[in-house]
Amino acid sequence: MGLVAAFTHTLEITLPVFLMVFLGLGLKRLGWIDSHFITTASMLVFKVTMPALLFLSIIQADLSRALQPDLIGYFIGYTTVSFFLAWVWAIWRHPRVERGIFTQGAFRANNGIVGLALAAGQYGDYGLSVGGVLAGAVIVIYNVFSVFILSLYSDEVDTDFRSLIKNLARNPLILSVVFAIPVALSDIELPGWVMTSGGYLAGMSLPLGLICIGGTLSVTAFKRSSVIALDASLWKLVWVPLFGVLGALAVGIQGPALGIIFLYLGCPGAAASFVMAKAFKSNDRLAANIIVITTFASMFTLSLGLFLLKWLELV
Repeated sequence: MGLVAAFTHTLEITLPVFLMVFLGLGLKRLGWIDSHFITTASMLVFKVTMPALLFLSIIQADLSRALQPDLIGYFIGYTTVSFFLAWVWAIWRHPRVERGIFTQGAFRANNGIVGLALAAGQYGDYGLSVGGVLAGAVIVIYNVFSVFILSLYSDEVDTDFRSLIKNLARNPLILSVVFAIPVALSDIELPGWVMTSGGYLAGMSLPLGLICIGGTLSVTAFKRSSVIALDASLWKLVWVPLFGVLGALAVGIQGPALGIIFLYLGCPGAAASFVMAKAFKSNDRLAANIIVITTFASMFTLSLGLFLLKWLELV
């Protein structure tokens, strides 16, 4: 693929996603949407439309291609490794009180919305199905490790692993993947009206979720960014995806699978990081700064990385 063609195709994938984010930012500044709308819409995406999207994408997918044990195993394994690498770096470089927030911000990505949107834009139904399975699997890892690291460095909140297990068992995204796989494997045909209604809900998920992300961004928070936030953002957008892609190439992962690995690892920080930091009475302003920086900067890092991978004909 030539340079111009690769660059143009890359922009066709990344620009629509981030334009929806900036639309949310603009609508919030105009006063056309407010915090109450964003809270309600985000809950709708999390509990209804995103599970519908994941469920339909899996039952309509070719599971012989979507369920790739080597890919899933590598993604989960590398995510675990990236968590411990970020934690070691935090111990070496940053004050104890900020280590939990730094580690969470450095390894936790917004795969459920931004990553899935990018994977769908790049690979269509294949990206949705494979991305849906990966997102469902990694949600468990993100939540377990985030609770562990935040509770370790919090003097005010005790770890309640029983509550964590309950929350994971009731997570709508995890449940949608768990229910979708046996339906897909058994070749059960759902009624047409169910598929059509589910399609309406699923179609709302990505644009509404991206608008909500844009509505939560704060230019003021970006201006107040600290050295720790910048360091965590560098880990999230550069080192984690770079080492992840190199590791994937080393074990023989190439093509669309490598592209999805890169898009998922290079995603901006997850909005849930802020919510969890607040719940653990940690530095939620630092968590917000990391989300803002990675969201803005990922427009360039994702576009550049995808462009290079396409130019090198690896994806």
